[in-house]
Amino acid sequence: MSTREMTSPPTVTRRLSKVPEITIWFWIIKILCTTVGESFADFINVALGVGLVPTAIIFTVATAVVLAVQMRLRRYRPGAYWLMVVMLSITGTLYTDLLTDQAGVPLWVSSSVFAAMLAVVFTIWFVKERTLSIHSIVTVPREAFYWLAVLVTFALGTALGDWTLELTGWGPGLSILLPLVLIGIVTALWRFGADPVLAFWIAYILTRPLGANIGDWLGLTAPEGGMGLGTLTTSIIFLAAILATVVYLSVSKADVVERASNKAAPAAPPARRRTALGILSAVAVGTVALLAYTNSLPHASALAAEGTAAGCAAGSAPLTGSEAKAAAHANFPASNVAEFRTIASDTLALVKKGDQSGAAARITDLESAWDDDQPALSAADCAAWTFIDQQIDPVLTAVRSHTPNRATEQTVLNDLLTTLGGA
Repeated sequence: MSTREMTSPPTVTRRLSKVPEITIWFWIIKILCTTVGESFADFINVALGVGLVPTAIIFTVATAVVLAVQMRLRRYRPGAYWLMVVMLSITGTLYTDLLTDQAGVPLWVSSSVFAAMLAVVFTIWFVKERTLSIHSIVTVPREAFYWLAVLVTFALGTALGDWTLELTGWGPGLSILLPLVLIGIVTALWRFGADPVLAFWIAYILTRPLGANIGDWLGLTAPEGGMGLGTLTTSIIFLAAILATVVYLSVSKADVVERASNKAAPAAPPARRRTALGILSAVAVGTVALLAYTNSLPHASALAAEGTAAGCAAGSAPLTGSEAKAAAHANFPASNVAEFRTIASDTLALVKKGDQSGAAARITDLESAWDDDQPALSAADCAAWTFIDQQIDPVLTAVRSHTPNRATEQTVLNDLLTTLGGA
């Protein structure tokens, strides 16, 4: 999907294009980048215990540095360009997570906010530059608009993807199909004669939930519907794939606009553009209808399955601490509860001794045991499982933190032990 609008105000200094040619390589590496955005953000935030806010601050600063380097370049450089896309993918994901997990903003609200922001960016961009074509990025203002639009598309794609999972309850494998099918439809309509700029930006947004769902499918454990590779392994695999692709493109120049054919594709007849727009509108309506229908069916939130209540009936009331304790002892196998309690007690003892590395290693045993027993425990009493799962998450974060706070570690461990009956 591409368009060759190269108009530029005569008073603005033009530079060589700062973006790649839109070939199959562009879309392959774009999906790789979006997968890394999901998996690497989760790895830094959760697995390393850095925390959501510090992780967002770190990547905001790093993105600003990479952007400064990219903006100073005079032409498209694959390494700098795709590093910028990776950074924006991670940062956009974190901004959506901040709204959802930190501020408690509903996904439909954040989706609406980011959609409105993108509309504002496109409106101002078009009013000032008279084009939204990716092939018109030959001035500093246009490049600034472009990168701002890319950031918002990542945040919007994250919110839309998560909202879809919340509405449907689809697992990570099944959830790949919807954005994949929609991208296929958009591609077919672009070949038929749809407006190339519109088709490009729709596909660009849709690659975000596609890449994120691929990352979840590969990284999540088998009980959660994934392949169990983990966020670190998934990130390494996709970063290596990005690096290999960038090296190839740097050598082959296969995605350099100036080497591409200068022969512009003939414009589609207006009737075809109108027909394609009508089909796109119908597909949008059909997608909304599908999501509304699946939301009306009994299902569990797929997002909850990742971090809280896999398999719970939608709308179930949360338990209090005493209720969760009673339910766990009544409905969970005593051997499982005793194992969790022993590991938590051992971890607490190691924390009190100041053996942070030992505590981090021991708490991993709890994570593994809890994940292994998830299907049976959540089926036995999902509400109790959810309550304890929400207590385990801050324990993992506190004990694995690079700057551990002993008081915080002891507090969250004692809270968990109280529920498990071992305080």
